[in-house]
Amino acid sequence: MWFGGTVGAEAPRPGRGARPGGKRGRLRDGLLVGACVAALGLVPAAAVATPGSGVGGTVVAQGTSEGKLKVKTPKGRTDVTFREITVEPGGSTGWHTHRGQLIAVVKSGTLTRTLDDCSVEVSPAGTSFIEPSGADHRHIGRNLGTGPVVLWVTYLLPEGSELSDDADAVDCPAQG
Repeated sequence: MWFGGTVGAEAPRPGRGARPGGKRGRLRDGLLVGACVAALGLVPAAAVATPGSGVGGTVVAQGTSEGKLKVKTPKGRTDVTFREITVEPGGSTGWHTHRGQLIAVVKSGTLTRTLDDCSVEVSPAGTSFIEPSGADHRHIGRNLGTGPVVLWVTYLLPEGSELSDDADAVDCPAQG
């Protein structure tokens, strides 16, 4: 590759006085090449992909949220726990709260949750949701179906916390 001389050089512009291939042109070309080489030195080298070996993975559950998931971790150290929960037909979790957020995926069945404000959320297989933290977020999960509900749950709790805390039932009007 040749960087000096007149090949590929711009035509002189009136009033500029620089001649193609002259001292100024060679100096400009040299500075341009030097700047390019210096810039390349600042760009990290592209990583060369290598195939993995001896590694396997299995998707155990996958779910899609209704909207954006807003995950908040506790202040300080966080215990992260992954758990499979099975709720048999007619079963329930009992009213409870959590000291940190939970991310849940419904692997199979349909979970029906009643929340502190008496609203009801129905989560079929293939969906995901977050349970918020705190005593003001009481809830109960029920299996109103004929087969088991299987949940895969990730707990993000303050270090040393119980997975859940029992809570008093909310007095909700009968839902029929």
